[in-house]
Amino acid sequence: MLGKRKKYWGVLSPVLVAVILAFLVRYFLFAHVVVEGHSMMPTLHNRDHMIISKISYKIWKPHRFDIIVFHATEKSDYIKRVIGLPGDIIQCKNDNLFVNGKKMDEPYLRPLKKVTEGPLTYDFTVKVPKGTVFVLGDNRHNSRDSRIIGPIPINKIVGKAELTFWPLSDFRIAK
Repeated sequence: MLGKRKKYWGVLSPVLVAVILAFLVRYFLFAHVVVEGHSMMPTLHNRDHMIISKISYKIWKPHRFDIIVFHATEKSDYIKRVIGLPGDIIQCKNDNLFVNGKKMDEPYLRPLKKVTEGPLTYDFTVKVPKGTVFVLGDNRHNSRDSRIIGPIPINKIVGKAELTFWPLSDFRIAK
Protein backbone atom coordinates (compact mmCIF):
# COMPACT_ATOMS: atom_id res chain seq x y z
CA MET A 1 0.00 0.00 0.00
CA LEU A 2 2.78 2.46 0.92
CA GLY A 3 4.59 1.68 -2.34
CA LYS A 4 1.49 2.59 -4.38
CA ARG A 5 1.12 5.89 -2.52
CA LYS A 6 4.73 6.84 -3.26
CA LYS A 7 4.26 5.88 -6.90
CA TYR A 8 1.13 8.05 -7.26
CA TRP A 9 2.75 10.93 -5.41
CA GLY A 10 5.77 10.62 -7.71
CA VAL A 11 3.45 11.10 -10.70
CA LEU A 12 1.16 13.73 -9.16
CA SER A 13 3.75 15.98 -7.51
CA PRO A 14 5.24 17.34 -10.79
CA VAL A 15 1.71 17.98 -12.10
CA LEU A 16 0.77 19.78 -8.90
CA VAL A 17 3.94 21.88 -9.00
CA ALA A 18 3.28 22.76 -12.66
CA VAL A 19 -0.30 23.84 -11.90
CA ILE A 20 0.83 25.99 -8.96
CA LEU A 21 3.60 27.60 -11.04
CA ALA A 22 1.19 28.28 -13.92
CA PHE A 23 -1.26 29.90 -11.50
CA LEU A 24 1.46 32.09 -9.96
CA VAL A 25 2.80 33.17 -13.37
CA ARG A 26 -0.71 33.92 -14.65
CA TYR A 27 -1.82 35.75 -11.52
CA PHE A 28 1.29 37.79 -10.75
CA LEU A 29 3.48 38.06 -13.86
CA PHE A 30 1.74 37.70 -17.22
CA ALA A 31 -1.76 37.52 -18.68
CA HIS A 32 -3.34 36.71 -22.02
CA VAL A 33 -5.70 39.35 -23.39
CA VAL A 34 -7.77 39.52 -26.54
CA VAL A 35 -8.20 42.92 -28.22
CA GLU A 36 -11.86 43.82 -28.60
CA GLY A 37 -12.74 46.52 -31.10
CA HIS A 38 -10.93 48.78 -33.51
CA SER A 39 -9.72 51.62 -31.28
CA MET A 40 -6.04 50.66 -31.58
CA MET A 41 -5.95 50.12 -35.34
CA PRO A 42 -3.70 50.06 -37.28
CA THR A 43 -1.34 48.92 -34.48
CA LEU A 44 -3.67 46.28 -33.03
CA HIS A 45 -6.63 44.60 -34.66
CA ASN A 46 -9.90 43.25 -33.33
CA ARG A 47 -9.35 39.72 -31.93
CA ASP A 48 -5.53 40.02 -31.74
CA HIS A 49 -4.21 37.90 -28.88
CA MET A 50 -1.56 39.46 -26.66
CA ILE A 51 0.60 38.78 -23.65
CA ILE A 52 0.78 41.57 -21.09
CA SER A 53 3.28 41.97 -18.28
CA LYS A 54 1.42 42.47 -15.01
CA ILE A 55 4.59 43.14 -13.04
CA SER A 56 6.06 45.93 -15.22
CA TYR A 57 4.40 48.81 -13.41
CA LYS A 58 4.91 47.29 -9.99
CA ILE A 59 8.65 47.81 -10.63
CA TRP A 60 8.80 50.71 -13.12
CA LYS A 61 6.63 53.69 -13.96
CA PRO A 62 4.67 53.85 -17.23
CA HIS A 63 6.50 55.41 -20.17
CA ARG A 64 5.11 57.60 -22.88
CA PHE A 65 3.82 55.57 -25.84
CA ASP A 66 3.58 52.28 -23.88
CA ILE A 67 0.52 50.26 -24.82
CA ILE A 68 -1.32 49.37 -21.63
CA VAL A 69 -4.35 47.47 -20.42
CA PHE A 70 -6.33 49.12 -17.63
CA HIS A 71 -9.58 48.73 -15.72
CA ALA A 72 -11.91 51.19 -17.47
CA THR A 73 -15.02 50.04 -15.63
CA GLU A 74 -15.81 47.35 -13.09
CA LYS A 75 -16.67 44.99 -15.94
CA SER A 76 -14.27 45.90 -18.74
CA ASP A 77 -10.62 46.54 -19.44
CA TYR A 78 -9.40 48.79 -22.25
CA ILE A 79 -6.17 48.76 -24.20
CA LYS A 80 -4.72 52.15 -25.19
CA ARG A 81 -1.46 54.03 -25.66
CA VAL A 82 0.03 56.22 -22.90
CA ILE A 83 0.41 59.74 -24.26
CA GLY A 84 0.73 61.82 -21.10
CA LEU A 85 2.47 61.19 -17.78
CA PRO A 86 1.70 62.87 -14.44
CA GLY A 87 2.20 66.64 -14.69
CA ASP A 88 2.43 66.73 -18.51
CA ILE A 89 0.52 69.28 -20.56
CA ILE A 90 -0.91 67.47 -23.58
CA GLN A 91 -2.08 69.45 -26.56
CA CYS A 92 -3.37 68.41 -29.93
CA LYS A 93 -3.39 71.23 -32.42
CA ASN A 94 -3.98 70.92 -36.17
CA ASP A 95 -3.67 67.12 -35.85
CA ASN A 96 -0.23 67.39 -34.23
CA LEU A 97 0.53 66.14 -30.73
CA PHE A 98 2.52 68.33 -28.33
CA VAL A 99 3.74 67.26 -24.91
CA ASN A 100 4.93 70.10 -22.70
CA GLY A 101 5.21 72.27 -25.82
CA LYS A 102 7.34 69.78 -27.77
CA LYS A 103 5.93 68.29 -30.98
CA MET A 104 5.81 64.48 -30.82
CA ASP A 105 6.30 62.08 -33.70
CA GLU A 106 3.54 59.46 -33.86
CA PRO A 107 4.68 57.02 -36.57
CA TYR A 108 1.92 54.54 -35.66
CA LEU A 109 -0.65 57.06 -37.00
CA ARG A 110 0.89 57.43 -40.48
CA PRO A 111 -1.13 54.60 -42.10
CA LEU A 112 -4.40 56.16 -40.92
CA LYS A 113 -3.38 59.69 -41.91
CA LYS A 114 -2.80 58.46 -45.47
CA VAL A 115 -6.37 57.19 -45.85
CA THR A 116 -8.34 59.60 -43.65
CA GLU A 117 -9.75 62.90 -44.84
CA GLY A 118 -9.38 65.66 -42.31
CA PRO A 119 -7.72 65.47 -38.91
CA LEU A 120 -7.54 62.26 -36.87
CA THR A 121 -7.61 64.12 -33.57
CA TYR A 122 -9.62 67.20 -32.71
CA ASP A 123 -7.85 70.05 -30.89
CA PHE A 124 -7.62 69.87 -27.11
CA THR A 125 -5.33 70.83 -24.23
CA VAL A 126 -5.17 69.00 -20.89
CA LYS A 127 -2.89 68.83 -17.87
CA VAL A 128 -2.38 65.27 -16.61
CA PRO A 129 -3.08 65.07 -12.86
CA LYS A 130 -0.64 63.53 -10.41
CA GLY A 131 -0.99 59.74 -10.10
CA THR A 132 -2.60 59.35 -13.54
CA VAL A 133 -1.76 58.87 -17.20
CA PHE A 134 -3.50 60.23 -20.29
CA VAL A 135 -4.24 57.57 -22.91
CA LEU A 136 -5.41 57.67 -26.51
CA GLY A 137 -6.37 54.96 -28.96
CA ASP A 138 -4.40 54.90 -32.21
CA ASN A 139 -7.67 54.99 -34.17
CA ARG A 140 -8.55 58.45 -32.87
CA HIS A 141 -11.92 58.61 -34.69
CA ASN A 142 -13.07 55.40 -33.01
CA SER A 143 -11.64 55.38 -29.49
CA ARG A 144 -13.15 55.78 -26.06
CA ASP A 145 -10.05 57.12 -24.32
CA SER A 146 -8.94 59.84 -21.89
CA ARG A 147 -10.62 62.49 -24.02
CA ILE A 148 -13.91 60.91 -22.94
CA ILE A 149 -13.27 58.90 -19.77
CA GLY A 150 -10.59 61.16 -18.31
CA PRO A 151 -7.10 60.40 -17.06
CA ILE A 152 -6.40 56.85 -15.88
CA PRO A 153 -5.21 56.31 -12.31
CA ILE A 154 -1.89 54.45 -12.41
CA ASN A 155 -3.24 51.95 -9.88
CA LYS A 156 -5.92 50.94 -12.44
CA ILE A 157 -3.28 49.76 -14.93
CA VAL A 158 -3.37 45.96 -15.28
CA GLY A 159 -0.20 45.67 -17.34
CA LYS A 160 1.95 46.57 -20.30
CA ALA A 161 1.42 44.97 -23.71
CA GLU A 162 4.52 42.95 -24.53
CA LEU A 163 3.71 40.62 -27.41
CA THR A 164 1.04 40.01 -30.04
CA PHE A 165 1.06 36.30 -30.83
CA TRP A 166 -2.15 35.58 -32.72
CA PRO A 167 -2.93 35.60 -35.53
CA LEU A 168 0.58 34.59 -36.56
CA SER A 169 0.53 37.18 -39.35
CA ASP A 170 0.38 39.89 -36.62
CA PHE A 171 3.11 38.33 -34.45
CA ARG A 172 5.30 41.14 -33.02
CA ILE A 173 6.72 42.66 -29.90
CA ALA A 174 4.51 45.55 -28.79
CA LYS A 175 5.67 49.07 -29.63
